[in-house]
Amino acid sequence: MNLKKTALMAALMTASGFAVAQSGTASTPRIDQRQANQQQRINQGVKSGALTPKEAGRLEKGQQRVQRMETTAMADGKVTAKERRRIEHAQNQQSKKIYREKHDRQHK
Repeated sequence: MNLKKTALMAALMTASGFAVAQSGTASTPRIDQRQANQQQRINQGVKSGALTPKEAGRLEKGQQRVQRMETTAMADGKVTAKERRRIEHAQNQQSKKIYREKHDRQHK
């Protein structure tokens, strides 16, 4: 059980490092900062036990999806207003999911 917990924590830390490494884009600092904040919320939930490993995994996949959206939007070197709104909407949805999972009284 502790090995699973350690492996999950390592994966979460690696994913958060990946999100920070991807944040080198100059035109999306607000999006990047929000991604980092949401990743921190997930990491804190795992540490405190508010998130089960399964919940954390689902939330991580959601974070990766948002990151892919940003990467795709940046492919041409510029994030349009429409792309930015779409990414921010996805971040809003992800934020709500993080809140719900952390406060659903399921503990590991």
